[in-house]
Amino acid sequence: MSVWSQVVGQPEAVAELQAAVEHAARVRFSTDDAGDEAERPGGAMTHAWLFTGPPGSGRSVAARAFAAALQCPRRGCDACQVCRTVMVGTHADVHEVATEGLSLGVKEMRAVIERAARMPTTARWQVVLIEDADRMTEQASNAVLKAVEEPNERTVFLLCAPSEHPDDVSVTIRSRCRPLRLRTPVASAIAEVLVERDGVDAETASWAASVSGGHIGRARRLARDENARNRREAVLAVPRSLQSAAEVFAAADGLVGAAEAEVVALTGERDEAEREELAVSMGAGGSGKGVAQAQRAAKAAEKDLVTKQKQRATRTRRDALDRALVDLAGYYRDVLVRGFGAAVTATHPDRAREVEAAARDGSPEAALRRLEAVLACREALETNVKPQIAVEAMVTALRAG
Repeated sequence: MSVWSQVVGQPEAVAELQAAVEHAARVRFSTDDAGDEAERPGGAMTHAWLFTGPPGSGRSVAARAFAAALQCPRRGCDACQVCRTVMVGTHADVHEVATEGLSLGVKEMRAVIERAARMPTTARWQVVLIEDADRMTEQASNAVLKAVEEPNERTVFLLCAPSEHPDDVSVTIRSRCRPLRLRTPVASAIAEVLVERDGVDAETASWAASVSGGHIGRARRLARDENARNRREAVLAVPRSLQSAAEVFAAADGLVGAAEAEVVALTGERDEAEREELAVSMGAGGSGKGVAQAQRAAKAAEKDLVTKQKQRATRTRRDALDRALVDLAGYYRDVLVRGFGAAVTATHPDRAREVEAAARDGSPEAALRRLEAVLACREALETNVKPQIAVEAMVTALRAG
């Protein structure tokens, strides 16, 4: 076993990263006792990497495994303390940057870049792993660009984004990174991981992998979480439930309501715990000198926390709705390709009969219009259109065909 076993269905990418790790182990720095023979990073190893691939392909997992292998004396054995601390996110010289909100701000990025510019404390490299590089604000991108343009010789930047498109990563940052492109894992590889790593029975694992769209995390949720399966069933019932105007609005309410329920389930208790923890840390209920100043500081901290929690709730709601829309898009995609008789793998193979009936009763043109309506709803949500309005417009278009 090694850290690479966690990177599912990416043999070419793993081989490329392993070659870089082997080269990195031979790199000699100007500060080493190498005299005039000091070797700088080059060849297979470089100071900045851009991991791209579709959602669920394991971009951040691959980047984390790479970071562990760079720091591990045995190139990623997955058994030593170095590997364990990197993989769980607690290694002193590996700085992970992720956001639960809608964007990564410049303040957070500058703080991480400043820490990463120092000499490593326990390992050979300072590693900065940015999970959501596509969510960086313009100012944050500029801060990262400056750091990548003038890198410390012991610092490595690992950026993760859905694609190399300028909408995800700026052209200037992309041009200074070595690209590593991941692909959608095949269903058999995902099923194998669910069985061996998560203890899921073979039949359930095979089904979850086949309907996950190549998204490993999605397959794991479907295999292990009954609520996730129920939500998928409710979403895929929408195309059959749009017989009247009343049902259209009921379907819209159902989709938005399910997303709101997921927000409450995932963030409700956590929000309350954070508020209580903040109150205790700021001396709630205290008395004596300095209480007024402490209360003012507490109000400012509470305001920041409320903003953070609202941003987290917005992203959770948007992600929940997007998962539903991806399932709907997959359904209409299946109807479209079935109407044309294309011999391609279905997104929802367990809905073969329904898809067959929908393709027989409608035209490919109608299926395409419905698919476009779902994609338009996704774009509307990304531009901050209110979810209720965007979803109602979509289901109205689905009924019209």
